[in-house]
Amino acid sequence: MATQYAIEGATAKGIAASVERGIAEGELTPGDALPPVRRLADELGVSPGTVATAYKELRQRGVVVTRGRGGTVVAAAPAVASRRPPRVPEGLRDLAAGHPDPAFLPDLLPPVRLSPGARSHRTMPRLPHLEDTVRGWLAEDGVPAGHITFAHGALDLVARVLTTELRPGDAVAMEDPGYHHLLDLIQALGLRTVPVAVDDEGIRPDALREALRAGARAVVCSPRAQNPCGGHFSRRRRDDLLAVLREAPDVLVVENDNAAEIADAPLHSLTGGDGPPPRWAHVRTVTKYLGTDLRWAAAACDPMTLARHDGLLLLTSGWVSHLLQETVHGLLADPATRERVRQARDAYAERRTALRTELAARGIPSHGRSGMNVWVPVRDESAVVNGLRTRGWWVAAGARFRIASGPGVRITVAGLRPAEASRLAADFAAVLDEAQATYGG
Repeated sequence: MATQYAIEGATAKGIAASVERGIAEGELTPGDALPPVRRLADELGVSPGTVATAYKELRQRGVVVTRGRGGTVVAAAPAVASRRPPRVPEGLRDLAAGHPDPAFLPDLLPPVRLSPGARSHRTMPRLPHLEDTVRGWLAEDGVPAGHITFAHGALDLVARVLTTELRPGDAVAMEDPGYHHLLDLIQALGLRTVPVAVDDEGIRPDALREALRAGARAVVCSPRAQNPCGGHFSRRRRDDLLAVLREAPDVLVVENDNAAEIADAPLHSLTGGDGPPPRWAHVRTVTKYLGTDLRWAAAACDPMTLARHDGLLLLTSGWVSHLLQETVHGLLADPATRERVRQARDAYAERRTALRTELAARGIPSHGRSGMNVWVPVRDESAVVNGLRTRGWWVAAGARFRIASGPGVRITVAGLRPAEASRLAADFAAVLDEAQATYGG
């Protein structure tokens, strides 16, 4: 138990604030045990119920966790810092950032139709012609589009939906490995992450069922171009997942279709099949193929989720810029842009296939059936990352994508020409051979 920090307070609120202050100042660190309820109550001259209420508040907000006979301890620190990618060393080929190839991004020209002056954003938060475009876009893939909303990017939208539905300390089922920014977001919101294993068809039904039994109140998943593994739902996998979700009708389901137009895979959405779950949201963004500066996302969702999201949006940022909406609409409606996006989709598929083929030829298994990333399981992430660094490549260590799954590295193939795949695969094989000789496997 930590003895260097004296918890203070005469009320539950004051005791909780004292614990948080100790954590913020570094006096209490992850894993440190807090005093038992009765002992701290005696020390502070308050009732055991007051201390128990303080601990309960801290537990609900994810600040502490209870380990049965192990008592109450400071929770693991949010891994925000550790999940952020390190700076790319000078002179290395960056295959770690996850960015699209700039050659396939359209020019971002501001619209000219918006006149200066005030507009009634609150009475018309979404431009009707962009709404119509989005409804058609979603309907083409079989997503129910009767209720849609916009936000400032996928993370903004997911955060607002989860905030309106869950309380700090609630559990969320997350892909493992999964998108590191979403994993960070869950912790930043004070929610708990429950890992759900993935394979080449996305999240596994058996793993999802275990997560729901463990108390997950929401599920966040990718129906295609899963990041970092590239899996996508087959129709059968979608139906199997829906069967699991029917066992938990109160669970909120959030689909993050972040790379829709460049995924190179059909959409088998959880909103399809025999119908969507009672509470759901299907989220789409355009940053991966229209431009990383376009912080815009759309979502189709059930009526209650729409009302709660839009109510909170109104009280925070208020609306999504009409200037941004006009820019997105212009690009989505532009035939030349659509052709460039199609070219990007085909190029990423070719580059992904080329690398996986070259790796397989050297006996190296990999994953990446859709999207622009390839995941390669390895025994020692650091050895592989550092070994490839000496050969001029910079790939992403898998630690920031993982919760409980095994190690690996993510390679973004968006800018990797097919002719370069053979050299990268050869270097990868050489690095693995060196690691085996050094560490014995």
